[in-house]
Amino acid sequence: QVQLVESGGGSVQPGGSLRLSCVASGMTFSLYTMTWYRQTPGNQRELAAAIATSGTTMYADSVKGRFIITRDSVKNTVYLQMENLKPEDTAVYYCNAKKEIASVVMYWGQGTQVTVSS
Repeated sequence: QVQLVESGGGSVQPGGSLRLSCVASGMTFSLYTMTWYRQTPGNQRELAAAIATSGTTMYADSVKGRFIITRDSVKNTVYLQMENLKPEDTAVYYCNAKKEIASVVMYWGQGTQVTVSS
């Protein structure tokens, strides 16, 4: 059974930092592109940052220069280091795993709340 378990969310003041973690189990982690999405009430989930199996990364323009996504294939974990947080970063952050070999296979975590407020 595949599981993606996020942690590290919380409340922080503007300018603060948080590190999100997503531990994957029940899957061959190295075969999956890992992505952090975020969602605010009434809006669709949007991509924040992604890291491919090759280690190539991509970021939403709104987080470039402030967020860093990394992956640890020994710990089967993907991280999102978030610096200089802004109120507009407030959202539920979801971990996503996607494999596109022969067919598309996708899994989601349960989400972790990030609140940036003074």
